[in-house]
Amino acid sequence: MFSIPSMKLKLLNAFALAVIIAVNGLANALPLNGQTTGSISDRLNVLFTPAGYVFSIWGVIYLLMILWVLRAFFAKPTEEHIYAGIGYTFILSCIFNVLWLFLFHYEIFYGTMAAILGLWLSLGVIYMKIKTNPRRGLLLVPISVYFGWVTVASITNIGVVLTSNGVRGWIIDGSWWTALAIAAASAAVILFYKKTGDVLYTLVFVWAFTGIFTQRWQEVNLVAWTAAAAALILFVQLFFRPKSKFTHL
Repeated sequence: MFSIPSMKLKLLNAFALAVIIAVNGLANALPLNGQTTGSISDRLNVLFTPAGYVFSIWGVIYLLMILWVLRAFFAKPTEEHIYAGIGYTFILSCIFNVLWLFLFHYEIFYGTMAAILGLWLSLGVIYMKIKTNPRRGLLLVPISVYFGWVTVASITNIGVVLTSNGVRGWIIDGSWWTALAIAAASAAVILFYKKTGDVLYTLVFVWAFTGIFTQRWQEVNLVAWTAAAAALILFVQLFFRPKSKFTHL
């Protein structure tokens, strides 16, 4: 017998998502603490940060998550079971999302690492609860994109913390650290793809690395061409479907 998520949980999920969208919009419209998210990012100039257009992915994520939340109100019995299993984890992820935004705008950068880690872990739990259910339908699509992008953002956030504390060229030049981060992230994504066969998660990294190349190709060749190579490798591997115990997207 399937567990049915309460109407209260469905409404809270919808409210939490609405809060995220509203707070993110107001944070840049007001702006929060007198500065936009983009202006802080530009000032820090973290080498892992992609070109501005790449962040348009948030519009895609919000649209997909709106559909994901609304689907709960019209879910099939098998999908109801998945939503019930997720419980309040999605609301927890929303809390971490908003918390990160406030910490970032007030430049409490060490705190942002804790917040984004909480967001990443929350989405990871949701991802696995959906991914391991063979009757998930399309419920994983929004979470794959969101989880992938938060993974990219988490790596960038490490760069934010280091740069804000003057640690950019420790032992080796900052461009080498960034190139190594891109290589390590690419290796992790390849392993993740071999394990899960998740095309969308991988494509998020292709999008991000292409954006890093676009942002850096005229100033930091090592970072730019490492990002370009990583994007190409990740894209090509999508044509080789892995053997996985998970059902693919």
